[in-house]
Amino acid sequence: MTDITARGCKNGKSAVALGFFDGLHLGHIEVIKQALLRTDLTSVVFTFNNKTMLPKFKERENIITYDLKLELLSRIGVNYIFAPDFADLRDLSAEEFVDKVLKEKLNAGFVACGYDFRFAKGGKATAETLSAICAERGIETCIVPAVTYDGEPISSTAIRELIRQGDLIKANTLLGYELTYVLEVREGRKNGRKIGFPTINQLIPSGMIAPKRGVYKSWTQVRNRNYPSITNIGIKPTVEFEEGEERVQEMETHIIGYEGNLYGLRARVVLREYIREERKFDSMEDLRQQLERDKAAVLC
Repeated sequence: MTDITARGCKNGKSAVALGFFDGLHLGHIEVIKQALLRTDLTSVVFTFNNKTMLPKFKERENIITYDLKLELLSRIGVNYIFAPDFADLRDLSAEEFVDKVLKEKLNAGFVACGYDFRFAKGGKATAETLSAICAERGIETCIVPAVTYDGEPISSTAIRELIRQGDLIKANTLLGYELTYVLEVREGRKNGRKIGFPTINQLIPSGMIAPKRGVYKSWTQVRNRNYPSITNIGIKPTVEFEEGEERVQEMETHIIGYEGNLYGLRARVVLREYIREERKFDSMEDLRQQLERDKAAVLC
């Protein structure tokens, strides 16, 4: 997949999927699929980079990183991505967006968006507005209805709430893939190795949705091989900290069957299922015994 943000689409007419696609969940994929089905046109995903927060968000809570979004889009066969900064387009009127972006930059012959798509200054223009303006300019439009699960529309808002609650099984079902983090491994306190459970430590970046604190069944990819793993998201309440030392929430993962140093490398950790809440144990030995039970739960 090629980034054409700087130059636009120069290879004939395009089929454009419009959206922020902050989770690339099953509803988003349905919109993108409409562009991919137009095999007579070049597929383009119009989205935004992660520099400027969209006004509909009170705070930034992305479900996936921008890099992972690019990886997933490439995997499903999108030809091009057009991802400007929101700040560069937020003052355009609906007509200006269609003329300057869809026509001039992307040479759109077909546009797909979700039923709840909003655009133009103040987010006042709707999918129906887009369809009407595009029709006047000879651009075909497809408005994709809500994709539902158990009778409810699939949305990033609902998925974020499930992640906050620790319901990873349902969140992953609505996403269509398992919640994934590809993050640098940082040096930790090395307490885990003292009790036979060495871990890799990673920080979930600010601006990302924080999963519920606790222990998760996970898998971890190391050098293109997948290992079962146990992941704890929390503040290590059992570990003794020096006075004044701040407890920072981290993601700690014990990779079952792997031995080696991954400091400074980027490791892929995939959360599959919530096992239990994080809690303080009376001793490191009590923690070790619980980790043995967690390991058995992961491997069953």
